Amino acid sequence: MTRKTVRIAMNGVTGRMGYRQHLVRSILALREQGGLDLGDGTVLWPEPILLGRREHALREMADRHGLEHVSTDLDAVLADPTVDIYFDSQVTSAREESIKKAIAAGKHIYTEKPTATGLEGALELARLAQEKGIRHGVVQDKIFLPGLLKLKRLIDGGFFGRILSIRGEFGYWVFEGDWQPAQRPSWNYRAEDGGGIVVDMFPHWEYVLHELFGRVTSVQALATTHIPQRWDEDGKPYDATADDAAYGVFELEGGAIAQINSSWAVRVNRDELVEFQVDGTEGSAVAGLRNCRAQHRSATPKPVWNPDIPATEVFRDQWQEVPDNAEFDNGFKAQWELFLKHVYADAPYHWDLLAGARGVQLAELGLKSSAEGRRLDVPEIAL
Repeated sequence: MTRKTVRIAMNGVTGRMGYRQHLVRSILALREQGGLDLGDGTVLWPEPILLGRREHALREMADRHGLEHVSTDLDAVLADPTVDIYFDSQVTSAREESIKKAIAAGKHIYTEKPTATGLEGALELARLAQEKGIRHGVVQDKIFLPGLLKLKRLIDGGFFGRILSIRGEFGYWVFEGDWQPAQRPSWNYRAEDGGGIVVDMFPHWEYVLHELFGRVTSVQALATTHIPQRWDEDGKPYDATADDAAYGVFELEGGAIAQINSSWAVRVNRDELVEFQVDGTEGSAVAGLRNCRAQHRSATPKPVWNPDIPATEVFRDQWQEVPDNAEFDNGFKAQWELFLKHVYADAPYHWDLLAGARGVQLAELGLKSSAEGRRLDVPEIAL
């Protein structure tokens, strides 16, 4: 075996997602398993360079995990010819400019979403990357999670017949920050800092719908701010200027209709923090992040509406658990592996910056739909 060191500049790893999912559960997990075997006698050994604004936080993190390289100088890191890949999990408002610099430096790009604050900027990143001839990918983690992988297995096996509708519920109560600390950073609730649930979650819904059911062709959304005042990390009150809930209806290519509610002001009364119910002519399924239950046409009960007597059926018990039939790795790690194989083994990969731009487009149109109170077409985009 030949070990090839891959130096990855990881910008924004002091944030929750960048640290837990991308550094610890993806890159460090790859190191713990001995690297990534490409199958040709080569093992990739990821060597992260921790980038950010707070050197003390970066050094503490590096010491905790036995890492050597930290920096607060993005330009210097990008100028280093030994750095192969630039990864970005910064706040959205800082992402676009940093990725442009990385593209100009000829680095391969892997990034969280949304890739930019608007469609024009997202498309520019995709064009620049194409012109530079680099490899580029955008995190689309939900489709790599066990529940949705099981759902895709049902779709690919023809379980549903003709798919009629998809209903999604996502969210949980994010504490305001006054009497209990909030679980999300305060910038999420300031539009001027790139916050808002539409900007955050509609890119997720775009790729989930696109990959599993078909391209989104229209959107009608209502975005609102249910909690107008919150308290920041220092305990100071601030006005929430970004939407904290969004209710969307999406038409899909092929005729299916999706309805997805997204909220940081909802208390959870379901099995997982996100669930999708898919109904088809031949069967239905409910999928979360890990689990999936199904009900075939031949096993569908015949409920009768009678509000005058108590329900005699436990409806949840009438569904069958879809078995794992496989071992599922962390979804973020699984996509990192595919991207690294794309860069170093020329493996196919289509979750690129153009795919990321589709997510930005849907968020942009969702906000416009809400502001104008009407349904909007979602045109196809291309470079």
